Amino acid sequence: MTDIIALGCGLVGNFVVTKLTQLGLNVHVVDLTVPLDVKSNPSVTYQEGDIFQLLHEMPNSSVVLNLLPGSIGEKIRPLLISMNKDIIDLAFTETEPTIHNQFAIEQGSTLIWDVGIAPGLSNMIIKKEYERDSEIKDISIKVGGNPSSPDGNWSYMAPFSPSDVIEEYTRPARIITNNMIESVDALTDLHEINVTGFGTMEAFLTDGLRSLLNSAMSPNMREYTVRWPGHIQKWQAEKDVLSNEELIEAWKFNKNNQEFTWMEIQFCYDNYSIVWEISDNGKNGFSSMARTTGLVTIACAMDLFNSSKLSQNTYKSGVFAPEDLSLESIERVIEFVKSEGVAINREIIK
Repeated sequence: MTDIIALGCGLVGNFVVTKLTQLGLNVHVVDLTVPLDVKSNPSVTYQEGDIFQLLHEMPNSSVVLNLLPGSIGEKIRPLLISMNKDIIDLAFTETEPTIHNQFAIEQGSTLIWDVGIAPGLSNMIIKKEYERDSEIKDISIKVGGNPSSPDGNWSYMAPFSPSDVIEEYTRPARIITNNMIESVDALTDLHEINVTGFGTMEAFLTDGLRSLLNSAMSPNMREYTVRWPGHIQKWQAEKDVLSNEELIEAWKFNKNNQEFTWMEIQFCYDNYSIVWEISDNGKNGFSSMARTTGLVTIACAMDLFNSSKLSQNTYKSGVFAPEDLSLESIERVIEFVKSEGVAINREIIK
């Protein structure tokens, strides 16, 4: 019996599949190549090959995880919806899955997208604070997964598809200023910040708000990516010289290098501020980004899976962003991530 199907088994996918089986689920994995440690897991079945050719040969399961790189994950969405699947979607794509909302409603399919750390957990925390006090004046999200120390070269390893990172650096960043959505060049507003435990790093605007752009939860909102000083300057100097393949090779993830993931969300009100800080250093051979991203994915998958077994499913058909989840579901996600050893702290600043 298959409980959940996982499409893709990269750095994040491997962690997600392994953790789901530890939670007692049977997982079917589909990818071009499935890692040996996943193949040998007694709670895993698998198919290797072209995902589009194998799609209709998969075992029956109501919940499917889209853990594919953006370009492939985008093409698979409407096919999964047409198969009446409930989908937890981590594929980071420029075209947002909301375009399939009506189709999902007609097919009786539920799709929850952007279920990582940011976007994902960041959206959920913002929804939680908004419901507590809606008079938010400004929200700033800063997030990044990086080596624990700079190396004098790129000082970076891509913890997920490097091609998705390249898109992050080239796509214009959409931010909210005085209730208006504006588009600015990616990598602008480059400035130094202090990262707890690591010191001076740099933050720059990227297009990470996505569904939050239409959430109306703050008149001012923006998201920054965090890197070691010198990384983005090297990118700007060499991006027109190096091919994508050379960059992908240069940014290849090395699991023997220490790394960490850090996120700060700052909420400004008239008379006080709230700061959430999330951090992780990896655990049990899995990277911090695989954990912080994957744990959110897993919590959402478990919530959807458990709901689908109830006589009255708590999820409606359609396409939903992380902030569309109920406060009860959001609380379960946050508590699950904390229970797995990710540090989550909230501070009130008067």
